[in-house]
Amino acid sequence: MQKLLVTGGAGFIGSNFVHYVLEHTDAQVTVLDKLTYAGNRASLQGLDPARFTLVVGDICDAALVDPLVAEADVVVHYAAESHNDNSLHDPRPFLDTNIIGTYTLIEAARKHGTRFHHISTDEVYGDLELDDPARFTEATPYNPSSPYSSTKAGSDLLVRAWVRSFGLQATISNCSNNYGPYQHVEKFIPRQITNVIDGVRPKLYGAGENVRDWIHANDHSSAVLTIIEKGEIGQTYLIGADGEKNNKEVVELILTHMGLPADAYDQVIDRPGHDLRYAIDSSKLRSELGWAPQFSNFEQGLADTIAWYREHEQWWRPQKDVTEAKYKVQGQ
Repeated sequence: MQKLLVTGGAGFIGSNFVHYVLEHTDAQVTVLDKLTYAGNRASLQGLDPARFTLVVGDICDAALVDPLVAEADVVVHYAAESHNDNSLHDPRPFLDTNIIGTYTLIEAARKHGTRFHHISTDEVYGDLELDDPARFTEATPYNPSSPYSSTKAGSDLLVRAWVRSFGLQATISNCSNNYGPYQHVEKFIPRQITNVIDGVRPKLYGAGENVRDWIHANDHSSAVLTIIEKGEIGQTYLIGADGEKNNKEVVELILTHMGLPADAYDQVIDRPGHDLRYAIDSSKLRSELGWAPQFSNFEQGLADTIAWYREHEQWWRPQKDVTEAKYKVQGQ
């Protein structure tokens, strides 16, 4: 039985990973989470206390991190400040968590010889033209465009340097945009779903032509577990499910699934420096490690996600008014 330390495990992608691990393995899981606005205890309710522990604290706190890493067989590092709009408003928390926090964790992992897996994003590669047939690969040069993506790029490079300089037993994964249960209502898909539930028209940045490569959080979780079990130390693996859709298409699908006209949305001020297109080539992960996504039909996965938000209003309702008030100030 492995002992996993999952940082950021009360956040969206991290909590989905914790649920997935407890359902599909016999591992014990300790979550370290600061419980900022993006972390939610409710996302971890009902988990087996014999196999799950929540520690509330900051990944920048070396005195807290060190003994937790020492007790773990594997550290899975999800914790990050991750919302682009927030990074444009106040970059400093992104530097603290994404750079200093990652440094603190890899130093502890180096000290104790603990296996380390670093979760990152396709946004470190910048963006592609809308009509470009190319996709991001592990060899694509980094070209981040926001404080968020630049600090994630920096954290990736720290992990790579610690592997080379200090022999850190680490792998990295860069994943495309996730959707699914437990995602904060500030994010694109849950914001639109919860707006419709509240009788409010969805909001679309600009013309909505920006393309994202969507993957269900469960598929991200299965890929990470595959990399931990089979991945080669020092390697980077891109995770994607061939789910390219532009934002306009996604909003229209949400409206259609929820019984409204496809054009019942409002266009709002676009995000500064809004990346055009992300697209992942996950062939290395698939061919070398034998992974494949289970949610290959985006429309079905989206329908399941809509149903989850309809059925779990008590989970997202406390976050909604504050989030929408913030967007209103920004004209979005």
